[in-house]
Amino acid sequence: MDRRDFLKGAAALPIVLRAGSALADTYPERNVIMIVPFPPGGQADLAARPVAQKLQELLGKAFVVDNRGGAGGGIGNAYAAKANPDGYTLLMTLSSLAVLPEADRILGRPAQYEVTQLTPVARVLADPTLLAVNAKAPWKNVQELVEDAKKRPGLIPYGSSGSYGTLHVSMAMFESAAGIKMLHVPYKGAGPAVTDLLSGQILALASAPGVLKPHVDSGAVRVLANFGAKRVAIFPDTPTFQELGYKDVEFYIWAGLFAPANTPEPVIKTLREAMKKVMADPQTTKIYESAGSPPAYLDQPEFKQFVDADSARLIAAVKKIGKVE
Repeated sequence: MDRRDFLKGAAALPIVLRAGSALADTYPERNVIMIVPFPPGGQADLAARPVAQKLQELLGKAFVVDNRGGAGGGIGNAYAAKANPDGYTLLMTLSSLAVLPEADRILGRPAQYEVTQLTPVARVLADPTLLAVNAKAPWKNVQELVEDAKKRPGLIPYGSSGSYGTLHVSMAMFESAAGIKMLHVPYKGAGPAVTDLLSGQILALASAPGVLKPHVDSGAVRVLANFGAKRVAIFPDTPTFQELGYKDVEFYIWAGLFAPANTPEPVIKTLREAMKKVMADPQTTKIYESAGSPPAYLDQPEFKQFVDADSARLIAAVKKIGKVE
C-alpha cells in the first residue's frame, strides 16, 4: 500500500466510526417486533412481556410481542432467523432453539433454520422443567405413574409444546429412562397444553415452574418431580428425578433474547446495555420472582458459551431419542 492509499483509508476510518456511533445513538427509530415462537401463556411469553415493556421505557419505542406459534417453536425461530438484520426483529426463544434443526435432520427434511443465523443478546430465565399431572389423576408420585404406564403402554396422554420442543424432549428423556411409553399429544405451545391439562384432555405435562405455579396454587395441578439437579425454591417438597434414581434425566427450560446474525454491532451494543438495565430493574425482577421464575441474566459472551454447551448436550439427547412421532 502506498502513502496515498494509506491516507485515503485513514481518512475514511473516522467516517465509519462516526456512522457506527450514530447508529447506536439513534436506534431504535421505529417500533421493534419481538417474536415469541409460541402462543401466549408459556415460558417464552412469560420472559418476553416484562422485557418488552421495560425496553420500551428505556429506548423510547414500542417493543411489540408477536406470538408466532407452531412446529414446537420452529416457525417463529425461522421467521426471526431470516429477518432483516437491522435490529427491528428480535426473538425471545427457548432451549429448543438448537434441537429443532437437528430434529428436522433426523426426520429427513430440510432444517427450517440454523442456530448460526441468530446472535445471542442476553439470557433472561433458566428454570428446570417440572413434571405435572392433573390433580384428579390417580398418581401421587413418579413411581405410581411409571407402574401405571407399564401396565398401559401408549395410553396415558401427555402434552408438549410440539414434537422435539422443550416439553417433548424432557418427557422423552423420562420415558427412555423409565422404560415406559406414553401417548404424546403435541400442541403449538405450553399455553394450550396447560389448558388441556386443566380440563383433563391430557393427564401429564412437563413445563416451567412459573407456568405451573398458579395452577398448583389453585389445586388444579399436582407436581410430581423436578428435572433439575436441585430442588426448586417454590416447590421445596418436589424431588428431583436424580433423587428418584433417574440419573440421566436432567432438563432446563431457559429463555433468551436473540437477534438475526449480522445485526450491526452498535445495535447489539445498545440492546445489551439496555438488557443489563432491564434485568437489574427491581420491578422486572419482582414480576419474574412472583411468577416463580427468578431472573437468570447472562450478558452476550457468557450467554453464548451457555447456549453452545447446552445445545451440544440437548442435541446428543435428541440423537439418542432418535425418530419419534
